[in-house]
Order: sequence, then structure tokens, then C-alpha cells
Amino acid sequence: MTDKIIDVEHLTKNYKNNKGIFDVSFSVNEGEVFGYLGPNGAGKSTTIRHLMGFIKPVKGKAKIHNLDCWKGSTKIQKKLGYLPGELALPENQTGISYIKYIYKLRKLNNWDEIERMIKYWEFDPTVKIKKMSKGMKQKVGLILTFMHHPDVIILDEPTSGLDPLMQDKFVQLIKSEKAKGHTVLMSSHIFQEIENTCDRVAIIKQGKIISQLDLNEINSGKTREYTVKFDQPFTPKPKTYKIKTIDEAKTTVTFTVARTYVGKFLRAIEKYEVISFEENKFDLEKYFLHFYKQEESKKGKKHHE
Repeated sequence: MTDKIIDVEHLTKNYKNNKGIFDVSFSVNEGEVFGYLGPNGAGKSTTIRHLMGFIKPVKGKAKIHNLDCWKGSTKIQKKLGYLPGELALPENQTGISYIKYIYKLRKLNNWDEIERMIKYWEFDPTVKIKKMSKGMKQKVGLILTFMHHPDVIILDEPTSGLDPLMQDKFVQLIKSEKAKGHTVLMSSHIFQEIENTCDRVAIIKQGKIISQLDLNEINSGKTREYTVKFDQPFTPKPKTYKIKTIDEAKTTVTFTVARTYVGKFLRAIEKYEVISFEENKFDLEKYFLHFYKQEESKKGKKHHE
């Protein structure tokens, strides 16, 4: 049985104007990378602040390693890696002096590894923090997050300010942490980043989780989806496939096919002249936008009823 490392149960925190989080529940298993998706103000950072023990819930519980996040925050934070969405670093210190300060505070003893991390992120830590770009400050934050080998890592918009090359390095870092069996919860706006790293995803909107997805299950592909354009109208005989959409002329058809039936499906359409054939891979961004639109239309209908 897989251990739940992070466990959130019916977490609720009401602010004014109906802001906050409401009955939020999810768990993150040992060695899993969990994505937390939603626009600004949806409740991602509020959830994360509960996990860090910064906020006391009105209802529900948040636990890490079976310790209550509010009551056991001091114990939890010793072993936790945390990167906040808004970094607050001492402006008048250099990056290296602040890294050394936290290094001593944490009583670490492997400076060679810190040097390796600085080299990995390709930046000059001797610059004063107030003169650093947002991306450079983010690199300081990432070093502070990972320097003590945490087995639980919580990241709030971790690649904010990083260029595409550094974003790719971040993805490789998360894959390496997962390979070590570490547990990661990550909120992000970057869909590709989530798709490239996460096992499961929760989508939050206006403080409520509206969908949870198992990306591993989706990517393992029990079914395939194909859009085919024919030169003549297609006559369906769906023994080995299902038709998802078909246009009015019956020449452009989207099929859903079980993985084990792909060969039979191809044989079923081979008597037709095919103009184009495309496999439709799962797209998290499209799913996210489609789901949000669905939720909006449901709310609109209720409002008019």
C-alpha cells in the first residue's frame, strides 16, 4: 500500500467576498509529483500556506507525514523544502552571503554540493540581491529549497522568471527528485511543465477543486483518438471503434479506439481514400480551458433558472 505523505481533508478557509478555499481534499503519495493548477486567486497559495502551517483552517485538516500542519509546523518545516510564490529575500545581502547564512542555520556540511547547484543554475551569486533579476532571485530560492535534501518539496510557481532553458533544467531536477522517491507538490501556470513532471493533477477554481486527473493513466493510453479526413462520405460500422465527432459532409471523423483494436480499426478504414490522418494526444491546457468553460456555462444556466 502506498503511503500518503501529504493529506488534505475538507480544508476550508473563508475570507471576505466569498474568497478562500472550500472543502478542498486531495492526497499526495510517497514518490509522487502532484500538480496544482488554477488561475491567480483560485486558492492555490492559500492551500499551500495551510500546508506550511502559516494559516489555521476554519474546517478540515492538512497533514504531512501524518503530522497536523498547524500544530506540528516546526517539526515538519525542518525536513521540508518550500519555495513561495513571492520570494522575500534580504535586498542588501549578496546571493552567496544569504545562501551561506541559511546553510549555517540548517547546520549543513557539504558546501561542494551548494557550489554544484550554483553551477547548475548558471548565475553569479556574488551580486547583491537588490540588483538581481527576477530569474536570478528565483535561482537563489531554488537553491535554498533543495539545499538540505528535503523528502517533501512544496513549490508555488517555481519557474517564475526563469527562461525556457532554465525551465527545462527545472523539469530535469524534478524528475531526479522523483527518482530519489521524494514527494513533490507543485502549483504552476505552465501546462507543459505540469505535463512533463506530474503523475496527477488537481484543478482548483474559486476555492473549490473541480477536477482531478491521473496523467499516468491518460498517458499510458488505454484508448487512442484519431481524426481522419476522407475524400468521400464515411459510412460508420463501429465494431472496433467509437465515433466521437463527424462533420455534416461525413468526410472528417474523430474516432476513439481501444489500444488493442488499433490494427483492426486501420483495416476497417483502409478501403477509403484517406486525405489526412492525425492522432489527437491529450492536451492538459485544452482540457483545463474546456473544463473551465463547462463550469462557467453550468453556472450561467443555474443563474437563469
